[in-house]
Amino acid sequence: MLSVLVGNIKGGCGKTTIATHLASAFAQRGLKTAIADCDRQRSSLNWLRRRGETAAPVMGVDWSKDLGDPPKGIERLIIDAPAAMHHKDVEDLIRVADVVVVPVLPGAFDEDATQHFLKKLSEVKAVRKNKRVVAIVGNRLRLGTKASEQLDGFFASLGFPVVARLRDSQIYPNLAAVGSSVLEAGDRRARDYASEWTPLLALLDRQG
Repeated sequence: MLSVLVGNIKGGCGKTTIATHLASAFAQRGLKTAIADCDRQRSSLNWLRRRGETAAPVMGVDWSKDLGDPPKGIERLIIDAPAAMHHKDVEDLIRVADVVVVPVLPGAFDEDATQHFLKKLSEVKAVRKNKRVVAIVGNRLRLGTKASEQLDGFFASLGFPVVARLRDSQIYPNLAAVGSSVLEAGDRRARDYASEWTPLLALLDRQG
């Protein structure tokens, strides 16, 4: 089983969007996939409830109060982490994860919070000894804006690889409203955005 933790201590950075997209991508391939939702808002579980009957099946697990055991037979587990994690929370979640995906938005507040979170990650023994893969995803980017350009400089200082850059678009909340993703929608516009996920999915495939 490959377990992917999607986390950052900054709220609103797109953790659930990335978690649900990864789950839909794996499920589409016929892999038995589950999302473990650790946030009290249960956004990933709500996404699952809106999912159409013909969509590739994804199992939902409620870890909002306590971490549990992954469902038996699962091949891919996506963990949607809560914001404002303490050091112990980070350690507990990394213990059950193979890969940590860290979404970050343009802007000073998000960069500061991400830097603090990456420092926390670096203090965890499994990360420090390179036993966990950590991947950065630039999220909701608006090409040509000053904030996005400044984010590139921030990325260069992180010490962790930036594996994907995802553009900002209303297509994401529109598809989330029906429990879907750009990786499942078949129209040309969705395929254009779906191509931006390829490097992240390729990295995860190498781990699995």
